[in-house]
Parts: sequence; structure tokens; C-alpha cells
Amino acid sequence: MEDRYLEFTRLTKTFATPKGPLTVVDGFDLKMRKGEFVSLIGHSGCGKSTVLSMVAGLADVTSGGIVLDGREVDGAGPDRAVVFQAPSLFPWLTAFENVMLGVDRVFPHAGKGERADVARYYLARVGLGHAMDRKASELSNGMKQRVGIARAFALSPKLLLLDEPFGMLDSLTRWELQEVLMEVWARTKVTAVCVTHDVDEALLLADRVVMMTNGPNAKIGHILEVDIPHPRTRQSLLEHPRYYEYRAELLNFLEGGHAGAPKKAA
Repeated sequence: MEDRYLEFTRLTKTFATPKGPLTVVDGFDLKMRKGEFVSLIGHSGCGKSTVLSMVAGLADVTSGGIVLDGREVDGAGPDRAVVFQAPSLFPWLTAFENVMLGVDRVFPHAGKGERADVARYYLARVGLGHAMDRKASELSNGMKQRVGIARAFALSPKLLLLDEPFGMLDSLTRWELQEVLMEVWARTKVTAVCVTHDVDEALLLADRVVMMTNGPNAKIGHILEVDIPHPRTRQSLLEHPRYYEYRAELLNFLEGGHAGAPKKAA
């Protein structure tokens, strides 16, 4: 099942509105390999975050289905970790304590010292080894997002879901955290889906970039295979001979909306 570790089949989401049913996502079909990193990109309103919410179990599926590691997704669960644009931390707890909340829940049978080692390891990996005992209220936005990333990886999820994780950060912090994410992901190779508006971010992170048509009734319009070895850095991406070709293909699709290039086989 490794070639179909995560499978979306005719996934559809319809909302009731005063003017009648509104179908936001209409027949989203995709198969992902175990350990693959996919970026979802498209204009605002194309249903990217809706797809992410459905696979996270935070929104009901209207029709179709999602299967993760041979089991249908029918609600939220610890096998899926989500990093949102604004990390949801308890401000009165330390960075370490915020990560431990999830670790204690997911690994209840491990020893206390083992659980603490997991939290400390991932906080160190995201560059917070010196600040893990500081309260979340004392951290900058970039440091809070590092805690959110550490917490997600510490859960050892089957699927990592990222919803515009760096959208609220300044450019320099965003670039730095993108590379932190790549470094930690390269160690774990967890299957991951990232929603982004940023073309360069999509190319930096993804094995494949899935481009969605404009909403409503959005679906996959085109899939770009990014043949650049991991782990990647922003510098290595910019220096890669196919970077500008990939970038132009993404921009051409986004400028064309529904009239983008035909979809490749998933």
C-alpha cells in the first residue's frame, strides 16, 4: 500500500448557503506515496484548506472518501498532526510543556523520561534547545511556530498537515523556518501535505505540487513533479537548473486558473 498510502477518491465538499448548496471542492482525486511531500497551491477560495480540514477530520466529507494507511478517515485522530498558520499554544505553559501535552497523550505507556526526551529532541531540532523552558507568552511569533512544528513531529504522526504554516511571519523568519522544516522532515520522512500560496515555498518543500482550479467546484487542474533531491535549501533551489522552468509552469497555471495545463495522472 506504500504507493497508495494516502488516497483521496472523488472527494467533494458542499456547504449550505442562503442561496442554496455551494460546492467548494468537486471530485478531488489523488494518491500519495508513503513518505511523499505534496504542496497544494491555488488562488484563495479554491478549497485547499477545505481539503486539508477534511483529511484532518475537522470537517465532514460530503461525498467521496479519504483512506490513510488502509483505514478510512472518519474523524480527527492523533495519527494526523496539524500545523496551522497561528500556532495554538497555552500561553502560561513553557515551550516544553506545550509539546509534552501531545506527547503524553500519544505515548501514555512510555516512561516519563522517554516522553521528555522526545519533546526535548524535537525542540532542539527546531532550534529551541535554549528556550524550551520559556513560557509561550514570552516567545516571538517565529519561535511559537517552531514550537508548533516540534509538537507536530513529536507526535510521530502518519500524516503531517500544514496549513499556510509560515503565512503570518516576515520573509526572513519564513525562509529560516522553511529550511528548519525541511531539515526535520528529511530525518523523519513523514508523509506530508502543505497548503500554501507561495510558489517558491511549494517548490522548496514538495515532491509534487498539486495545483487546484479556481473555486467554486474546484478540483485538481495540474500536478507538477519536482525532480530536485532532498534535503533542499533555498540556495540549492535557486541554483538548480530547472528551478525557473518549474516556477514558470506554476505561475502560468495560476495565471490561467481553470484554463491551466491538463492534469497528469496521480
